[in-house]
Amino acid sequence: MADREVKLMKGNEVIAHAAVRCGCDGYFGYPITPQSEVMETLMELKPWETTGMVVLQAESEVSSINMVYGGAATGKKVMTSSSSPGVSLMSEGLSYLAACELPCLVVNCQRGGPGLGTIQPSQGDYFQACKGGGHGDYHLIVLAPASVQEMYDFVELGFDLAFKYRIPSMLLADGAIGQMMEKVVLSPQKPRRSDEQIVQECGSWAAHGKGGRKQRNIVTSLFMQPDELEEVNNHLQAKYRQIEAAEVRYEEFMCDDAEYVLVAFGLSARICSATVEMAREEGIKLGLLRPITLYPYPYEPLKKMAERGVKGFMSVELNTGQMIEDVRLAVEGQTPVAHYGRTGGIIFNPESVLEALKNNLLK
Repeated sequence: MADREVKLMKGNEVIAHAAVRCGCDGYFGYPITPQSEVMETLMELKPWETTGMVVLQAESEVSSINMVYGGAATGKKVMTSSSSPGVSLMSEGLSYLAACELPCLVVNCQRGGPGLGTIQPSQGDYFQACKGGGHGDYHLIVLAPASVQEMYDFVELGFDLAFKYRIPSMLLADGAIGQMMEKVVLSPQKPRRSDEQIVQECGSWAAHGKGGRKQRNIVTSLFMQPDELEEVNNHLQAKYRQIEAAEVRYEEFMCDDAEYVLVAFGLSARICSATVEMAREEGIKLGLLRPITLYPYPYEPLKKMAERGVKGFMSVELNTGQMIEDVRLAVEGQTPVAHYGRTGGIIFNPESVLEALKNNLLK
């Protein structure tokens, strides 16, 4: 711990610090509330003077994601951040990145929608992030932080998973976690990889000059022949099955004897943990399962809970009901599944979640 720092920081601020400290090569973004502090903090840190990291404000979100595309194609560790409508503009580029199997990190600090909506917190981008917001059959690895510390930790984790599987990773947060301040432990500075290291690690696919290779590395998502494109899709699906088998992450809270279980991620999970304690005080055996990876999703633990006799699940989200579809898929009709949520940037409290549980499942 001697080399680590402990600071009180905003969630958006720690994204910038994590990027620099994990050896990120480049950030390309465009300001949008409520995540603009990511770029502002990077500009204050001036990493180009210390680590050589490039920080560039592009002219739009479309430009940002295509700059990420270019950097990722060379094997560099690159990222961007935005908020809901900005990520919508990036969807075409995300599909290209997925098809080309290029590793990168995208941070979405969600705000209310649809449309321009509001700058208040939301979890309305679950479908967009987990079901492929762009065109075609593809996935991103999606991590859902529930604290400022996880905002920091998941930047490096997102990059690690992205390079391990050659897939874009997304950190799906929300305006509240981006703006709240908490104590965070900052890890020591890591050096950026040298060009030689990048060639060694990514030489089989990255476009960094032919060098002594006999075969050219071509980065493309254009496949004109149907059978060739089908082969690409089959390859991607096989990789997604591998990720689903190896990278599911979740957290259980008081689930061992639970008769009812709340399922919530991010900010909603923080609130629901208090609901569980309130319910226990009333004699209601309530538990909480918090998905940490939204893709791949923790279907199996939910299925096992249903099989052992959990009487009902309630998906608690800051939206009109999106993750509930995955909860229903997991339990396979073995037990009732309800939903509770608020929209428009309104954040529910533990008491209202408990009341919804009683009204929906405990009647």
